[in-house]
Amino acid sequence: MPLGTLDRTPPPFFRQGPSALTKLVFFAALALFLMVADGRFQVIKPLRAGLAVVLLPAQRALAVPVQAWQGGAAYLGGLDSALQARSAADARLAALSEKAARVDQLRVENDRLRQLLDLRPALQTRSIPAEVMYEAADPYSRKLFIDRGQTQGVTLGAPVINDVGVLGQVTRLYPLTSEVTLLVDKDAAIPVLNTRTQQRSAAFGGVALASGGAMELRFLSGNADVKPGDAMVTSGLDGVYPPGLPVARVASVERRADSGFARILLEPAARADAVRHVLVLEPVGLQLPVPPSPEPVTPGKTGAKGTRR
Repeated sequence: MPLGTLDRTPPPFFRQGPSALTKLVFFAALALFLMVADGRFQVIKPLRAGLAVVLLPAQRALAVPVQAWQGGAAYLGGLDSALQARSAADARLAALSEKAARVDQLRVENDRLRQLLDLRPALQTRSIPAEVMYEAADPYSRKLFIDRGQTQGVTLGAPVINDVGVLGQVTRLYPLTSEVTLLVDKDAAIPVLNTRTQQRSAAFGGVALASGGAMELRFLSGNADVKPGDAMVTSGLDGVYPPGLPVARVASVERRADSGFARILLEPAARADAVRHVLVLEPVGLQLPVPPSPEPVTPGKTGAKGTRR
């Protein structure tokens, strides 16, 4: 029988279904639909939260070897490094004792002035201690994940600080964890106050320095009174951050002749590279008293000077 007359089509048992191009178009359209639906309607938010809860034990388990390795390396550091750390701690304790004495004196003086001027006491900020679990793997953002979430009372937009200054802000909540966007992230912004000139401005992230991530003061005129070394603290006018928290220090000031604005770079006070424990603060706007609701007006009644007909 000639070979050209043989039927070379595969039998029905071996048919492969849709073609590879059809599958590619279908799954690409499905992925695009899911991205648009999640971005606009948050349809995958419950699934993401549930997945975060399910994967939390695995994340903790995977972090145990790293923590054990770090703890073992610190333990085997030797007696010499421990003695040096103790000497440095004693010197720092002496300096902090002197500073604490001055702070107590200033606190007493401040309380007397508040009583004299009949000012209301400052708001007491509620804080939640938390531990940094890991840093986000996205190379285009600067975010951390902490082990406190909505179940522990963390609210969306809560400030996150450490013992040096402001680190960032909670931008996404899960039942047991939270996502913190750092101040050096490209989408971060914070209102600041220059402690030397008392000038208010806004600091934005997403700038790079030789020493790492940095921030930038924008929309300041070229002749603005800003000098390298000026300390920037939170202004407290946004209803989120308490006033007076250290944010950054001016690293450089570039006054351009061809532009009406100055390029001012800031070095953050708090670095996230060696941070393990943080404090999550309650936003200032949630601590303000609720304004009293207006009393309802009863029909048929008039004011004190009115008459009823």
